[in-house]
Amino acid sequence: MKMPSALGAAVLALAAFAGVTLSSAARADEGFVQLTIYKAGWVIGGSGGSGVLDFHGRRYALSTGGLDYGFVFGGSKTVLRGRVSNIWRPSDVAGVYGAAGAGLAIGRGARAIVLTNQKGAVLELTGHQVGLMANADLSGLAITMR
Repeated sequence: MKMPSALGAAVLALAAFAGVTLSSAARADEGFVQLTIYKAGWVIGGSGGSGVLDFHGRRYALSTGGLDYGFVFGGSKTVLRGRVSNIWRPSDVAGVYGAAGAGLAIGRGARAIVLTNQKGAVLELTGHQVGLMANADLSGLAITMR
C-alpha cells in the first residue's frame, strides 16, 4: 500500500517535531536555590534581597527585588529554599516571577510558593517568614544574576 505524499510528509514532520520536543525536554535540568528577601510596605510595598543558585556543582550569586501593590502593611524577612527546574543554564533562573496572593505573618510563620518566569524556570520554594506583614496584593519578584 502506498501512502499519499502529503500524509507521509505530515507524519514525518510530526515525528521530527516529537523528537525535537523530547530531546529538548531531556536536556532541561534542575538546581537548588536559597533566597533571603526583606519586604516592607504601606499600600505599595517593596522587597529586596539576595540568594544563591547551586547548579552543576557551582554556586551563582543572585539578587532579588520586587514591587507589591494592593493591601500591604508591615515588614518581614523571608528565607526560602528549594528547587528550580526546567533550566538549561544558570541564567535561566534570572527573570520576573509574578504572583497574586494574600497572607498574614505575625512573628514567625511558614511559607511555600511555586513560581514560573518567562523562560519557563519553575521555582518550588519553602521556608519561613519573620516579622509583621499583612498583604492581599499583586506582587512581582525579579531575580538577577550578580
